[in-house]
Amino acid sequence: MGSGMCAALAPELFRLEGTYAEPVRARIPQDERALDAADSCPALAITVRDGTRTLGPRP
Repeated sequence: MGSGMCAALAPELFRLEGTYAEPVRARIPQDERALDAADSCPALAITVRDGTRTLGPRP
């Protein structure tokens, strides 16, 4: 889908690469903006985990 919402909310964590968005690295530091991006993603394509526990998107 590549809406770019995550890149707009947290450009230090996500980038828009052509027609899709991706994290800037495989593991990102703990950051509330990552949870905000997961909550805002219209495709629900972002999952935030802390080890085996899923933190987002939040219900």
